[in-house]
Amino acid sequence: MNTTHDRAQAHTLEAFAAAILLVAGLTFALQATAVTPLSASTSNQHIENQQRAVATDLLATSAESGDLQAAILHWNPENETFASSPAEVDGEGYPRADGPNGFDAALGGFGEALNRTFVDRRIAVNVDLRHYNTSARTERITTSLIDMGTPSDNAVSATRTVALAADANLTAPGYEETTLRGVADDADREFYATETGPGPLFAYVEVRIVVWRM
Repeated sequence: MNTTHDRAQAHTLEAFAAAILLVAGLTFALQATAVTPLSASTSNQHIENQQRAVATDLLATSAESGDLQAAILHWNPENETFASSPAEVDGEGYPRADGPNGFDAALGGFGEALNRTFVDRRIAVNVDLRHYNTSARTERITTSLIDMGTPSDNAVSATRTVALAADANLTAPGYEETTLRGVADDADREFYATETGPGPLFAYVEVRIVVWRM
């Protein structure tokens, strides 16, 4: 009888010990899979991939609608700056969302898309234009269209190349009838990108969007 009783107690102790080990194992596993640098990194990577995809889609949609070309042609050839950009800006472009309508007033549909997609969601945007500055196409330089500051380490980018025809008109107020070829032939006026040659193509401009959370 005692032997049976002892065996029952032993089985009870074994079950109790197994339960303790199981709970301890689950606790350790939960601690190990809590927020760690690896899981945070994975989450950040997912957000960055999403932002890159959105920026790529925005460029594609704006290019198809013509809004992207209109924005990069919003140039005052006499002041040699983007039209309506603040006079105190150190450079050619827009430093931030401009007034209650953000970038809308100066950049039209492209500005509206930037506001709706990024700025209104507290995501900063830089837009750089890469192009050649000599007809020999030996050196590429960058002209800033929008400069909202220094990107963070988690910034992502997307690019789109726009071909500008020589007979394309500027979109800045007062210059809507001025073609790129006309600007190139006028010694007193200048476009930021140099004409590549005498043919129908004036220049290729690579538009690069950089976005990051503010």
